[in-house]
Amino acid sequence: MALRLGIDTGGTYTDAVIVDDTDGVIASSKVLTRHHDLASCVGQAIRELMSTPRHIDLAAVSTTLATNAIVEGHGGDACLILLGQGADVLQRAGLGASLAGNPVAFVSGGHNAGGEPLAALDEDAIADAVRRHADKVQAFAVAGMFSVRNPEHEQRARELIVRLCDAPVTCGYELSAQLDAPRRALTAFLNARLVPLISELIDAVQKTLQALAIEAPLMVVKGDGSIIGADTARQRPVETILSGPAASTIGARHLCREPDAVVVDIGGTTTDIGILRDGWPALTERGALVAGLPTMVAAIDASTYGLGGDSEVHSRSGKLRLGPRRAVPLSLLASEHPRVAASLARQLERGYAHEFDARFALRRRSLAREDNLTYSEREIWRMLADGPLELETLHGRVASELPLTRLRSRGLVAIAAFTPSDAAHVLGLHDAWSRPAAEAGASLTARRAVVRNGAPRDAQQFSNAVVSALVDQSCEVVIDAILHNEGDAATARDNPLLSRALDPQRASLLDVTLSLGQPLVAIGAAAAQYYPRVAQKLGARLTVPCETQVANAIGAAVSGILQRAHALVTLPRDDCFRVHSEIGTADFGSLGEATEFARNTASELAVAAARTAGAGQNVRCETQRHDNVITGPDGHSTFLESRITAIATGQPQL
Repeated sequence: MALRLGIDTGGTYTDAVIVDDTDGVIASSKVLTRHHDLASCVGQAIRELMSTPRHIDLAAVSTTLATNAIVEGHGGDACLILLGQGADVLQRAGLGASLAGNPVAFVSGGHNAGGEPLAALDEDAIADAVRRHADKVQAFAVAGMFSVRNPEHEQRARELIVRLCDAPVTCGYELSAQLDAPRRALTAFLNARLVPLISELIDAVQKTLQALAIEAPLMVVKGDGSIIGADTARQRPVETILSGPAASTIGARHLCREPDAVVVDIGGTTTDIGILRDGWPALTERGALVAGLPTMVAAIDASTYGLGGDSEVHSRSGKLRLGPRRAVPLSLLASEHPRVAASLARQLERGYAHEFDARFALRRRSLAREDNLTYSEREIWRMLADGPLELETLHGRVASELPLTRLRSRGLVAIAAFTPSDAAHVLGLHDAWSRPAAEAGASLTARRAVVRNGAPRDAQQFSNAVVSALVDQSCEVVIDAILHNEGDAATARDNPLLSRALDPQRASLLDVTLSLGQPLVAIGAAAAQYYPRVAQKLGARLTVPCETQVANAIGAAVSGILQRAHALVTLPRDDCFRVHSEIGTADFGSLGEATEFARNTASELAVAAARTAGAGQNVRCETQRHDNVITGPDGHSTFLESRITAIATGQPQL
């Protein structure tokens, strides 16, 4: 009997389960995620499981940290080096906006579509960029024009950077074999920013396993639902984008046995929606889309929305809206910091609304060095050393909001405010934290909302309005995800018929009802609270599995290894068939020779990647070939290219 330990570190909770091959889940635990002390919360979750000593054969972790970091604009500082690309590339794929003030260097080099150099690589410019930015960033990303046709310039750039500093380097060709230089650059840059976050998580889990004398290999769930070894995850953390929804979809399949379903995972920060087809998660062909950013990460065809139990409540355009950013619930903050209740009481006593009522700032995680902060950022950071501080007090000492915004965007500081989790406390749907703080927060937030939009003043009424807003937006995102999966760019809010169906109170001569074509499977800590109402509005058959609160951890525990490798055969000249792969280019005189070499190369790369990812000896590999041939009016066929994909699968070495 092999025992697998599954761990999921989400934005709000850290879950852990022990699963065996015969009896399924034999133990589970759930603790609050403390971003400033991941080791402690991971350790607590695992220790609760290990109160009875057990021999663990494998540990696997899924995490929403990478997804949440992109949704909320968090991450480490990174320098992007672009080879053979001009500044105009920043206007595509959201690349310029994603830089968020991080440095970018434009360097001569890169290749053309045939894999031949556009220009000599400017090694001096690379060295200059490293000297200027190495002490200000935590990682580098390198992306070259047509590097998937020839990676030599990216590889050489990495050699130079590694020789000059000890920062990790991400190369674009390692992450995708697709064309589209801006998207590949975006993916490489996001990967570089995520390196410190995923390393912090892996360090926390490994230290805990060592402390408990658990010698099992540690794996991490990728966005396609498969798992990779911890060392691979450190180098390619962007592949853990949608790790959470991938694990939740695998877990939902394991729990509900529905071969075809819409799987919704509602957490504290995000709602993740995936589709099960024939018992397997549907995968996206183009790459994961997260917070509107078109990455090239091979992942589950899931949609992620900044909507969850801890979403920040806003008053916009005369109605309540939630998200996309997470706020620390006031009820949770007060339960951990009792003085918060006194602050809320003082704000209530003054009898008038203030824009910063029921809003606090607090440190989110530790900071090794303060010298990367500006003077104002450092002042705020030090003001928060003793715990949460009212935004009113903080802004009274630091007039500009920009330093706090920058600290928040880097994931160093969090905002606490009224959330649906607080509303659930007010309404008696949840009782884990401080109900009095939730009630005070509801009254303060309602008072502020009344001034702006005429929202309900009473704490109960306001909380009911917040829960209704969460249900309504949940209906919208489920419909949006289904439309996206079917290739429709529209949204529920764009369609007047869908809007009528979602608002039955709206007076109309036209009665519109909805009916989902597949069962709705809802998992996550808040699923049972909100999704019966969501399913009713959508006309869906709802399943909420018994182990719904730890479905992500179950998915992590039961996942396997899958690695892909690609090779491309092109015809740069009439007498030359060229093979492009990670190892460079090779020319052949016939298509047969070229495709045979491409097939063998891709297979060797895929099997090697599977072994590196932690697979045992029994690795299976299959190849797929897709030829691109055009036929002219005279019936003559012309070869353009042949794509070879090798897929290696196996179980982790226990």
